[in-house]
Amino acid sequence: MKHLAEAELDQAIEKAQKADETRLVRRLCFVKNLYQGDTREEAGNRVGISRSTTHRWACAWNDSGVEGLRPGFGGGRPPKLSSEQFEELCEILESDQPWTPTQIHTLIKDRYGVTYHSAHLSRKLREAGMNYAKPRPRTLAVPTTLRRFSPSA
Repeated sequence: MKHLAEAELDQAIEKAQKADETRLVRRLCFVKNLYQGDTREEAGNRVGISRSTTHRWACAWNDSGVEGLRPGFGGGRPPKLSSEQFEELCEILESDQPWTPTQIHTLIKDRYGVTYHSAHLSRKLREAGMNYAKPRPRTLAVPTTLRRFSPSA
């Protein structure tokens, strides 16, 4: 079904490119190939998709035009900890340092009843401004307070 004139389809592709909607661009190029006379299989081969995907995209285009081809993400998986729980965890970790990764995993499992993959937990803690670091013994040459050094100094 031709929802748009060919010039309008070209404009839709250009608009999607400017908006950096790469998935939509690819789907609209598939439709453009159909407009040019390709079979679904030929059009799909040009953009590198399977036969079943060509059927889904063609049906989506026929049913709803450009909006039917727009990817619909469901928002992703909900977080295991609410934002309040994660904030509480960060406060606990900050108040009673140092923690080993194993101790943090145990704390989360015992307190909240959930588990995280170690790489994911590390990423979440880094995003919250924390990092794992080995505690180093203090020597007399090391100041007891931390200072930030300005780039101009």
